[in-house]
Amino acid sequence: MKINMNVNKKMKNYFVTATDTDAGKTFVSCALIKALIKADKKVSAYKPIAAGCQQINELLINEDAELLSQFANCKQSINEVNPIPLAEAIAPHVAAARIGRELSLKEVAQGFEKVLSLKADINLTEGAGGWRLPLNLNLSKPIFLSDFAINTKQDVILVVNMKLGCLNHALLSYQAIIADGLNCIAWVANSASNEIMLNLDENITSLEQLLPMPKIAQLKYYSDTTMSVHNKICEAANEIDITPLLI
Repeated sequence: MKINMNVNKKMKNYFVTATDTDAGKTFVSCALIKALIKADKKVSAYKPIAAGCQQINELLINEDAELLSQFANCKQSINEVNPIPLAEAIAPHVAAARIGRELSLKEVAQGFEKVLSLKADINLTEGAGGWRLPLNLNLSKPIFLSDFAINTKQDVILVVNMKLGCLNHALLSYQAIIADGLNCIAWVANSASNEIMLNLDENITSLEQLLPMPKIAQLKYYSDTTMSVHNKICEAANEIDITPLLI
């Protein structure tokens, strides 16, 4: 499906991906949205595919998509933020196959068309898993969620999960993004779990040498259990330098 990117030529579109699953993409995306709104920007959110949902009334609700809808300021419904919710918390193409459904770029694009019609300054699309997430393997040529980012020519923000192996994961993800013809404009060092990474500072320094785009934040693991997720996200937003996103 061809997407009319001229609906709002002034809207900046950013695709948030990560080195792996559970890297904190939603946490970082919400913090980015909060920081951009503090800079007087109107921000929409889009998480086309989310696996792992609870049925509430007649809707499948994904916790991450719900957070995004709460932070964005374009009055989007949960279905507008996340048009493809899947119940099982497994690989999306497998979750879809189990209910007799095939995922397609056309379906992802249809939801994005609605996002483009909003009069937002910036849209943040949050991917699922890592960069090369399969959508459909039952075709002569497999399709990936990264194909959607490529088709829409979105600039990419890479969330690096700071753990053992992250140097390899970050560099391979960056190289794949560049090989796909897109700009990776920024990266975020995110401590997504309570496991303390040995030599964290040295690894971040190494990533700063390996990755040519700016690091816009180094986020700690927020271990305070008395602090709400919303407050943790708001605190993280204060640590982000959004300058590269406003150029």
